[in-house]
Amino acid sequence: MSADKKPLLEVKHLKKYFHVGKNQTLKAVRDISLDIYKGETLGLVGESGCGKSTFGRTVIQLYEPTEGTVVYDGQVINNSLSQADRHTFTRKMQMIFQDPYASLNPRMKVMDIIAEGMDAHGIFKGQERKKKVIELLETVGLSEEHANRFPHEFSGGQRQRVGIARALAVDPEFIICDEPISALDVSIQAQVINLLKELQKKRNLTYLFIAHDLSMVKHISDRIGVMYLGSMVELADSETLFDDPVHPYTQALLSAIPIPDPDVEKNRNRIMLEGSLPDPIRLTQGCLFAGRCPYAEELCSKNTPEMKEVRPGHFAACHRVK
Repeated sequence: MSADKKPLLEVKHLKKYFHVGKNQTLKAVRDISLDIYKGETLGLVGESGCGKSTFGRTVIQLYEPTEGTVVYDGQVINNSLSQADRHTFTRKMQMIFQDPYASLNPRMKVMDIIAEGMDAHGIFKGQERKKKVIELLETVGLSEEHANRFPHEFSGGQRQRVGIARALAVDPEFIICDEPISALDVSIQAQVINLLKELQKKRNLTYLFIAHDLSMVKHISDRIGVMYLGSMVELADSETLFDDPVHPYTQALLSAIPIPDPDVEKNRNRIMLEGSLPDPIRLTQGCLFAGRCPYAEELCSKNTPEMKEVRPGHFAACHRVK
């Protein structure tokens, strides 16, 4: 992205902590700063439990940030928003949830599920409401006959399409996709990804796409951020990250992606990380990855590395990277 292009979303030093017991704090998101530009898809990857979904939910204000600022289209949206401004903001930013089985109300028909946002904002009523829901169903590859069914009558892929239609119902500009394909069969995942890409093109949408499947993230993302234990460790455009990763954790993640060519797969060097994830509640000072890093030195266990630009548009938090 060009330096003179204005970001749609700016996240500045965002932190989200949870009190999980007596004098115990889980630092789920640790001081993350990034920009997302209009029309792009920023992918966010990392192991389960690294804080990806918490980051997304904090950005959209489902969780109140512990510290930091979220700026959307030039307006600070956390803490200071009035009720009226918050109501307006929720039209601009929507979320597609991970589990299509849990995110749809089983007692509501699809017509009312999709129209929930419309009803809350009072933007379509009566026949216009019905017409808009049918239009959205057709947009996501379903039909009018699906409008009067309940969620249990659908497959996982169809339910996720309903979830996408619900997110689109208030005509948002920015959508957080929180692992939208992880609960789906592999055969359905590509269909949903292609649908999201098509909708982005037609509606000029901006995505934060959260996932742990790196190959899928590469397919949809313009840039990719890699998280580890609540911190961002690397951020670059998609092609650069896959061709020239500089953080040891990113290198290990990419080495685990299977390659379809059996000869190449047999001879490639898989980076095996030793040890297991440390207890996120009892993290010590220094680099959070130091205990599993094959290159860790004394400096790594003492000083926390800062995100720095290693080359234009490519950022990493590692003492080895100069």
